Parts: sequence; C-alpha cells; structure tokens
Amino acid sequence: MKNFGRRPYVLVLFISVLFFGCKKSVGEKETILKGTATILVDETLKPVLEDEIAIFQNGYNAKILMEVRSEKELMQAFLKDTSRIVILSRKLNEEEAKYFEQLKIKPKTTMIGTDAVAFISNKSNNDTLIALKDIILFMQGKPQTRVKGLVFDNPNSSTVRYMNELAGIKETPSEGVYSFKYNNDVVKFVSENDGMIGVVGLNWLYQPSPDMKSLIEKINVLSVKGEGSVEFVAPTQNNLAEGKYPLARDLYIINCQGSFGLGMGFASFVAGDIGQRIILKAGLLPVRVPPRKVIFKNKSNKENENE
Repeated sequence: MKNFGRRPYVLVLFISVLFFGCKKSVGEKETILKGTATILVDETLKPVLEDEIAIFQNGYNAKILMEVRSEKELMQAFLKDTSRIVILSRKLNEEEAKYFEQLKIKPKTTMIGTDAVAFISNKSNNDTLIALKDIILFMQGKPQTRVKGLVFDNPNSSTVRYMNELAGIKETPSEGVYSFKYNNDVVKFVSENDGMIGVVGLNWLYQPSPDMKSLIEKINVLSVKGEGSVEFVAPTQNNLAEGKYPLARDLYIINCQGSFGLGMGFASFVAGDIGQRIILKAGLLPVRVPPRKVIFKNKSNKENENE
C-alpha cells in the first residue's frame, strides 16, 4: 500500500521531467530560419538593424536578441563568445582573424551596405561646409581656424576609431573633444550648443527616434571637402553610390557560429531583396539596389478603335 501510494507522484514527476526536457530540446534547436540567437550590433547602426530584425522575425519562426554596444565593447563580447554574430562597420583585423583561425572557425563575412560618418552643427551656424583637412588638423592638435570642438558618441565607438585612423593618431585628444554614450546624445548636445561639430553615424540622421525628430530640425548636416578635392559633398545615397563622399564606410555581418544557424539565415536575408530595400529606405546605400518592376499595359482593342 505504501509503495502504491507513491506511484502516482513518481509517474507525474517522470512525465514532467520528460515534457520539460523535450520542450528545452526543441527550443534549443536552431536552423537558418528558426530558433533564437543573439546578435551584437554597433550602436551607430541601431535604427536600421532594428527594422531588419523586426521584418525578419515577422517572416520566420525566429527570435533575435539584439545587443547594442560601442565597437570596442562589441569586439570584447564577440571574442569572449557572448555571441558569434556581430555587425560592424569594418572587417575583422589580422589579430581577430587569427584568433578564430586558432579555434578552427572560418568567419563568414557578408557585406550588407554602405554607411557614412557625418558631421553636424547647430542650425544657428550658417556655414554648412567643412574641409576634412581642418577636422584632421584639429584632432592632431595642429593650428587651424575652422573647428572649435568635436563631439563624439562614445570614446570606444566606431566613429572615434574611424576618425583616429584618418588622423593617424592612436588616442583622441582630450582638449576640445567631448564624448557621451550614444549618437542621440551627440545630436542633442549640438542642437543646444553653438560652435560644436558633432560626429555621428548617418543612419541616426535618416531614422531618428520620435523624441529626436524635433532635435534633428535644429541641426545642419555639413557637406565635406575631402583631402585633394575641390568639391564639398553632402552625405547622401547618391553621393555614396558615386563614391564622392569622403567618409563612407562599408557595413558587414560577421558570422563565426561555425554552423548552419540563424546567423547565416539573417545575413542572407539582409543581403537579399527585402533586406536591401530596408537598407535603401534607411537612407544608406545597399550593396545591390533593389530592382523596380515596370508594368506596361497594352491598350484594349476598344480603346484602339476609338482613336
């Protein structure tokens, strides 16, 4: 009688373990279009990637968790295996590539579009032109008369790294340079302070959040004259396509999952027709401009007779 009384409880426990074990197993199964994955995203690219992920999830049985960080923080997480999928404005460098080679993982790099580093100023400043040479001289600590101060999003961001490389310096100068945490902080600061030049990712200007739209109206996007050029060029899709804007940067999805997982499926989606249309709508330059269908309608016989 004693043993018989325990059997229902043992049976219920066994079924519960079996059920949850099976549920976990199914939940963990990941394919290129199904499952759950975490993707590390450069903060300067957040708006467009939010759209890409939303549309991808609506079309497939997939859940993508987006972790937005500065470039330096992204790479630290990427190399620590927080996630094996990262979206950057550069390819892996030699040291990073060698790290994955030692792990016997071959990174799959997919170019998804072209972004730009843009300069912004307060609307009260009527001068909307800036020479890249003056920005570089300022960052190098050399005399120039046009730049009073630069405002960056984050000291560890991709825009800081990009501008440091252009200026040929390892550390951003402390004097006259300000940094916050996010691109919208830069827009806000510049909109409220005259005389400063903000450095932001172009995507934030084309896709501002609702609370940022009023601030965007208070800034100018500057046209830039590249070194050796005589023309001032605005950061537009057309100028990116023609290779005129001097601060263009290509965007990449780098997948080191080493398997046929969601990273591969998402990269294919973003590089495909729908994903490229999202890139285009976001104000950036897609790798392949989505084709437009033009339908020619023949006149009906009745219409021809009336002519």
